[in-house]
Amino acid sequence: MGRWEPDARGRLIRAAMELFAERGFEETTADDIAERARVTERTFFRHFADKREVLFDGSRTMEQTAYDAILIAPADHSPLEAALAGMVASAGLLADRRDHAVRRSRIIAANPSLRERELLKLAALTGTTAEALRARGVTDLTADLAAHSAVTVFHVAFARWVSTEEPPDFAACIAEAAAALRALK
Repeated sequence: MGRWEPDARGRLIRAAMELFAERGFEETTADDIAERARVTERTFFRHFADKREVLFDGSRTMEQTAYDAILIAPADHSPLEAALAGMVASAGLLADRRDHAVRRSRIIAANPSLRERELLKLAALTGTTAEALRARGVTDLTADLAAHSAVTVFHVAFARWVSTEEPPDFAACIAEAAAALRALK
């Protein structure tokens, strides 16, 4: 390691994504990522608990963004509309990172343990969404149903957004999926 370079975390993320795409997740080590990013393995572990966390780094930020947006949604919003406002706010974090999201999605799809971790991330987002709705005074059953529905809309919209060659923006994908949900009668 020569001279200090800025943005070690960003370089680690870029290096990991490149290596996961080139070699596969299982075949890439934390040391490989650190070497590609021109940092020590110790630096890698200062930023991430393990190589998996590189892919799930923004989960807490996404949950907090959804929670905050739900709390400030207009009082006349239904529980589902408030929960969807949280999903749109979370989508805003990814709006200018579509290439990264597409690459990340492919890496996760290729690895069963990462798919499981992605489901856990969505479950945590659902729990946070329900918690925010309860903070708005929504009953448990309604909060749970609205949270699960909104996160499902987010998940379906995300899959469309990363798999469509020329997709609309992520928020438009969410609006479209939400309209389809409302049409189910």
